[in-house]
Amino acid sequence: MPGTTNKIRGSLIACLLLIVACFAAGFAAAEETATSKPGDLVFQTDFDTAQQRQAWSMAGFARWETGHRGSTSLVVAVPADQAQSGNMIRLPLDLAPYRGCRLLLECMAKAEDVSRPAEPWLGVKFMLHYQSEANGPYWQNPNGLFGSFDWRPLRFAAHIAPDATGGQLHLGLQDSAGKVWFDAVKVTVLKGPLPKRPAPPANPGPVFKGHDLPRLRGVMSPNTFHDEDLRVLGVEWNANVIRWQFTRNWGRAGTDRDLAEYDRWFQNELEDLDKVLEAGRRYGLKVVVDMHSPPGGRYENMDLAIFHEPVYQDHYVALWENVARRYRGRPAVWGYDLVNEPVQNLPSPPGVADYLGAQVRAAKAIRAIDADVPIFIEAAQWDSAAGFRELEPVDVTNVIYQVHVYVPGEFTHQGVYNKVTGVAYPGKIGDVAWDKEQLRRVLAPVREFQLAYNVHIYAGEFSAIRWAPGAAAYLRDAIALFEEYGWDWTYHAYREWDGWSVEHGSDPQDHQPASEPTDRKKLLLSWFARNKKPGYAASP
Repeated sequence: MPGTTNKIRGSLIACLLLIVACFAAGFAAAEETATSKPGDLVFQTDFDTAQQRQAWSMAGFARWETGHRGSTSLVVAVPADQAQSGNMIRLPLDLAPYRGCRLLLECMAKAEDVSRPAEPWLGVKFMLHYQSEANGPYWQNPNGLFGSFDWRPLRFAAHIAPDATGGQLHLGLQDSAGKVWFDAVKVTVLKGPLPKRPAPPANPGPVFKGHDLPRLRGVMSPNTFHDEDLRVLGVEWNANVIRWQFTRNWGRAGTDRDLAEYDRWFQNELEDLDKVLEAGRRYGLKVVVDMHSPPGGRYENMDLAIFHEPVYQDHYVALWENVARRYRGRPAVWGYDLVNEPVQNLPSPPGVADYLGAQVRAAKAIRAIDADVPIFIEAAQWDSAAGFRELEPVDVTNVIYQVHVYVPGEFTHQGVYNKVTGVAYPGKIGDVAWDKEQLRRVLAPVREFQLAYNVHIYAGEFSAIRWAPGAAAYLRDAIALFEEYGWDWTYHAYREWDGWSVEHGSDPQDHQPASEPTDRKKLLLSWFARNKKPGYAASP
């Protein structure tokens, strides 16, 4: 019976196809779930074999020497008249198997009379570089390396973006003259990729925002209390939130280590905050209390001491307990921003909580005193959108997650950290075409986190330097995305350094406020005009 035979044959083929499909699906699932584990070796070399040495690019300033540390070492020697260029050799590094991981990079180095560079991230250079279509180029290396020192370990950690390509290791000198030796380069997995985010809930419940207003829109603080500044902001500009920072020694290493002296400064900051909260009540401003400069300050590699030294982490937690007791029940407090832009390039030592664990410690200490006040958690990598790729939700109630947006840095910070200016937005910056949709791609990790865990997002800082061509267009696109996603936001910054001021024009040499409102100020005011005021606001 041909018909029956054909049916049987068809059924057998269908079964075989199903079996093959199941095997393929299982194989694909195995591939998808197979991840790198902490401690896995990514790369290692001691330069002792010709094959190891040949993998690196070479140049006239670099050579191999034997006899150091009982093995072969790389030597980079740069005369003073060539110090302004990047004198580094490179090794291609395949990062595809480690996308989503955090890697630990280590080597041994020795320096002799290396001149002090113009910026702390220059000098002796042990660096990882890769490209990311979503976020642009990535660089990471230890900071503050110059002068003379004997053999010592250099270490740093680097997060590998999900779309990382073109990985390279760099060894040498940048913007410095002198001599440096390298040996025993090793790269291992410090942390594997996080599990895949859960799908957004089908029927998400209400999101905790810590307020009952349609939106909070405002600015980063002026850093020093002047009642008139807050009156203008709250009454004339109609802002309804200010992020008030406790800050000093921003970006400087080795500061704030004398705790008695630090506490005297912090007490003065609290006395200023008392005035800010009273002014906020009168002028209709919610206040974010921002720990911008925690005790212990920063190391040379920009890590915060509170992630490495117990004495400073314990003191940091105690400070937040003090703040929580002092301001419990104050209606002008929107919430507590536990640490500004956490940076952690090295793993915490045993028994010391890392960048996220330290925030959780402080949050739980606050919760023991105040069960209701909102608490802001910041992500790694300077609280960047990319940092959300390695952020996990914390087990603390009434939490809001914060992001800072300064991408691409070549545009937002042009003329700040280097002399390059004239970088325009929208347009091609580096190899990436930057516009609103590119900003959307950059913010995707934050949006995914928001939807997966049904949490509220606060854009605590965003800006473009006032002389950046297209600064108003950049701010317009960023704010449009914040509004689309339902995020509260504060512009950086109000009456602080005039480089970020919307009250000043585009001429970097003109330090007087513009006689007519700038396009950036008009943009902010157009959004502030939509604000509703907190219920406690007194009539002006």
